Amino acid sequence: MNFLVTGGAGFIGSAVCRHLIANTEHRVVNLDKLTYAASLASLSAIENDRRYRFVRADIADRKAVGAALRDNDIDVVMHLAAESHVDRSIDGPSAFVDTNIVGTYHLLEAVRAYWARLPHGPRERFRFHHVSTDEVYGELPMDGSPFTEATPYAPSSPYSASKAASDHLAMAWHRTYGLPLVLSNCSNNYGPFHFPEKLIPLVILNALHGEPLPVYGSGENVRDWIFVEDHARALELVATKGETGRSYIIGGRNERTNLSVVEAICDVLDRIRPPARATSRRELIRFVPDRPGHDLRYATDASRIEAELGWRAKETFDTGLEKTVRWFVENEAWWRPIRDRRPASERPARLGGTAKAAG
Repeated sequence: MNFLVTGGAGFIGSAVCRHLIANTEHRVVNLDKLTYAASLASLSAIENDRRYRFVRADIADRKAVGAALRDNDIDVVMHLAAESHVDRSIDGPSAFVDTNIVGTYHLLEAVRAYWARLPHGPRERFRFHHVSTDEVYGELPMDGSPFTEATPYAPSSPYSASKAASDHLAMAWHRTYGLPLVLSNCSNNYGPFHFPEKLIPLVILNALHGEPLPVYGSGENVRDWIFVEDHARALELVATKGETGRSYIIGGRNERTNLSVVEAICDVLDRIRPPARATSRRELIRFVPDRPGHDLRYATDASRIEAELGWRAKETFDTGLEKTVRWFVENEAWWRPIRDRRPASERPARLGGTAKAAG
């Protein structure tokens, strides 16, 4: 099949592109605007593959999207393009509204026009897969049940609200216009090529440089983690075998407090790259004021995708984290240019100062 992956130069999108080229016979068109968090270097392993093509375009540009769909006889649109950092959404929500809501609207309209003109066979085969987050469901109590596909939406941040809005738009285009659509909501991803402003890569790189490891509040907020390559496999299954009009939660069943994640990273790094001094990198942990609207706990129940599509996560949190830390240690050529672009205000002094927290 011919896939169009929006946001394919981002963290999850690039993992999807690499998975589709390496493990299937599908053809992939990567449509990406190349904003600050995108990296074509994440796709160097497949950039010369005959089944892969890159198109630089904005999802809000209906003409460009329509041309990419028609020129490549697209069968599946997998929509991952989004602004995705909670802290940035608090500081500047406008970009999140423009991309995640308005951009998704324009994409849906371009896709609907393309789908409506397809002949019978390709029209019946066509799918639109809207990829979202578990953050749309809001906050769980520490002793509560995990999110399921029936959990009501209750977003807390501008980011999660914008993703919730895009979810509702996508489902409305299915119910109103009949667009064959599947939707997925995933827990926190981690793995190789993760943009360094997010919790796990930020902590890895700060720890390697002997810089403070900022943790919001007391570090007791809980997240469910999934290795990005497990997520990529799940997305392919949902896109090709999921039931239209249905949503699927994707999660790794790996609940961890933010503090325990940071401590685990320190322990792995201490083992594979011992610090110069005979001490633990845990000494670099600094607690910083909590951010507004910081949800206490996320947890996901992936029973539907496991039962209906036969998906299982291959990596535990420990095995995935080991692979992730080792990848960052061994791939400075990828992350160094990104890290060096940081504004001076976000470059803490060694063993002192503050840094923007994540998690």
